[in-house]
Amino acid sequence: MSADEKRSEQVEEQNEAVETEAEEVSTEAEPATEEESEVESLQAKLKEAQEQSLRFQAEMQNVRRRAEIDVEKAHKFALEKFVKELLPVADSLEKAVESTEGQKESSEVVTSIREGVEMTLDLFKKSLGKFNVEELNPVGEPFDPQQHEAMSMVPAPNAEPNSVVAVVQKGYLLNGRVVRPAMVMVAKAEDGPKIDEQA
Repeated sequence: MSADEKRSEQVEEQNEAVETEAEEVSTEAEPATEEESEVESLQAKLKEAQEQSLRFQAEMQNVRRRAEIDVEKAHKFALEKFVKELLPVADSLEKAVESTEGQKESSEVVTSIREGVEMTLDLFKKSLGKFNVEELNPVGEPFDPQQHEAMSMVPAPNAEPNSVVAVVQKGYLLNGRVVRPAMVMVAKAEDGPKIDEQA
């Protein structure tokens, strides 16, 4: 075997050795990158799970808060229908008192009946007050569409425009919420100066 052939064999052997080392290094490097990518994907999944958990906790807190508000409203306004049914009784008692006040020659019987009705009305209103039912009698106050229902507008030179000049039917509130609006008559704003059409 010549020296050249020996050298070429040695070079081939060296090349093969380098190739096998490179293969070993590449096979060693592949698992490392796979592990890194697996760790990254697990970290991403963990972050997503944490975000979902936080969203779920916030949603549960909102549900709990809404439920507490609903329960509070149910406690506050459970009597609303009952109060609405009782209001005509108060109206009737007030009408009975008003009907006896206009009589000039009232007998003792009428006077005693009126006193009895007044006492009953007073007792009835105190009972409503114990359950946070308030009366709306807004004479002289500015008209509020949230609490008043305008029956008509009337000229009232002595009253402020858009103020209540008369109450046809009193309104009532339950814990600050309108159960029945007050039916009122509102002062009409005075028209501007009249122009003489003949001129």
